[in-house]
Amino acid sequence: MLRALANRTFSTRAVNIRIGTTEFTAGPGTPEMTVVIADPSTALSIALNPELAVGDAFMDGQLTIEGGDIYDFLLLAASQMSIHPMNPGLLWRWKRRLDQANDRLRARRNVHHHYDLTLDFYRLFLDGDLQYSCALFETPDATLEQAQVAKKRRLIDKLILRPDQRVLDIGCGWGGLGLSLAGAGGRVTGVTLSTEQHTTARARAVAAGVADRVDFRLQDYRDLDGTFDRIISVGMFEHVGLPNYQEYFDTVARLLTPDGVAVIHAIGRRGPPSRTQPWIAKHVFPGGYIPSLSEVLPAIERSGLWVTDMEVLRLHYAETLKIWRERFLARRAEAVALYDERFCRMWEFYLASSEVGFRTLGHMVFQIQLTRRQDAVPLTRAYLCD
Repeated sequence: MLRALANRTFSTRAVNIRIGTTEFTAGPGTPEMTVVIADPSTALSIALNPELAVGDAFMDGQLTIEGGDIYDFLLLAASQMSIHPMNPGLLWRWKRRLDQANDRLRARRNVHHHYDLTLDFYRLFLDGDLQYSCALFETPDATLEQAQVAKKRRLIDKLILRPDQRVLDIGCGWGGLGLSLAGAGGRVTGVTLSTEQHTTARARAVAAGVADRVDFRLQDYRDLDGTFDRIISVGMFEHVGLPNYQEYFDTVARLLTPDGVAVIHAIGRRGPPSRTQPWIAKHVFPGGYIPSLSEVLPAIERSGLWVTDMEVLRLHYAETLKIWRERFLARRAEAVALYDERFCRMWEFYLASSEVGFRTLGHMVFQIQLTRRQDAVPLTRAYLCD
């Protein structure tokens, strides 16, 4: 079965496949690498459900790559997937709504699964400010640290922040953006569902001497009251879940002052609606979903908000993930000491497959500026160049 699947898949480039003592080549030309599968039962699992079983086999050490690494193989496979896209099946629309229900209890549980890992682990590959989202590479030779500073600066510029304005940071992470917003003059309320992020963010605010200007809370954004002059959300919308999009934007509209400005920074997909990649949903981001803009904009329209600006960042996240992956691999032994080998193989697969998604499979990042009034922002984008 695997031989048939491989021959259908690799139609323009060749790969060698070894299963125990059996070896064959799929695709035309000289094989670019060899995929080593431990036994026939693993090969059968991959043939029956490749989207899930390839990652599982790699995690368990039952699939290895000779003549490259897992990133090289996934990039090769993705080049063929763009020619022969997979059919997600008949039930995916129903199933994704069930998987992404994300009520308050499930949302907290999903966040805990990924973001409550020890901070020492994330420090292995993130920049010093702990920015765990797409950076903005203004020049090809920019460092990760420079690109993350540029990303924060771009977002703050889009907020058009005035001194002492009240700012809400939905999904505040470890507090880096909130501290930058305070440094730019804002009075910041940041909310997260991660206990590790909340503890770290509060400690950072105290250490920076801005605890009187920054209030980090362990709270669901849906339970907030009051209004804010500015609202920012970076890398959190991917966890909202499709059934909750309307509630999300209705909440942004409810919390935003009449002349306020909001900016939403999130991962999106170039193509039509689909569903979360099964391995990612199982192991990395349960309840997560990367939307098409056609799924996001209708909820914004119904909320009554204006889309006053939108920018699409294309390969910036691919470059961000490349640096994260390289840093992670350089300190892999430390990651194994913190967790174990199987966990580290999971993260290697996650970082590699995510980078491939942004390079070749149509993933991108969008930044949408929203207001309640059409005159709440300047008539031109010149303020982004000042």
